[in-house]
Amino acid sequence: MCEITHRIMDSLTASTMWMILEQNQSWVSEFILIGFSSDPTTNSILFIVFLLIYLSSVLGNGLIIMLVCLDTQLHTPMYFFLCTLSLLDMSYVTTTMPQMLVHLLAHSQTISFAGCWLQMYVFGALGITECTFFVVMAYDRYVAICYPLRYTVILNWGLCIRLAAGSWICGFFSSLLHTFFTMSLPYCGPNRVNHYFCEGPSVRSLEEYTPVQCHMTFIASLWK
Repeated sequence: MCEITHRIMDSLTASTMWMILEQNQSWVSEFILIGFSSDPTTNSILFIVFLLIYLSSVLGNGLIIMLVCLDTQLHTPMYFFLCTLSLLDMSYVTTTMPQMLVHLLAHSQTISFAGCWLQMYVFGALGITECTFFVVMAYDRYVAICYPLRYTVILNWGLCIRLAAGSWICGFFSSLLHTFFTMSLPYCGPNRVNHYFCEGPSVRSLEEYTPVQCHMTFIASLWK
């Protein structure tokens, strides 16, 4: 009777393990961002430097946005694109800098798996959007130089909004695919990211184990 009971328990344990393995290929619940230095004095100096850089970036881009919105004479396609570019730059630095500033002063430099996924996605989306938006701005200058008399006719507000929206959609959709394939890799080994934020190549370098090795590591941890 006892032998039958042990066999049933073993089969249930094995089936439970394989259900977990099939449902969860990534067993790293958090990542550790190494950052710049482990010296508190150096981190304090870096905190002041990067805080000033971050505030100047946010303040400068915010002033551009406010000026374009308030001055009706600047309501032209060129300044509309500059306003959007300032918004992109401000969002771009806000994705990484606040967390980096906190980690420079805090003892813990961890970030959750979901937080890393979100940061990587937003950072990549804004980067791709900004690159695409440079092409839009180049087209704006091309029309202004080659067709100055028809500039306002060709680049009407409807086209400007569609070009800006298309850049955002392209960036966020492309980054979604990139981030999904990156974070779906099996991370069951090291979790120390050699960077100050969750950058794609730095996180992918942690994927040293194959799925089979991950399975063996997980099974071994259960039997300890």
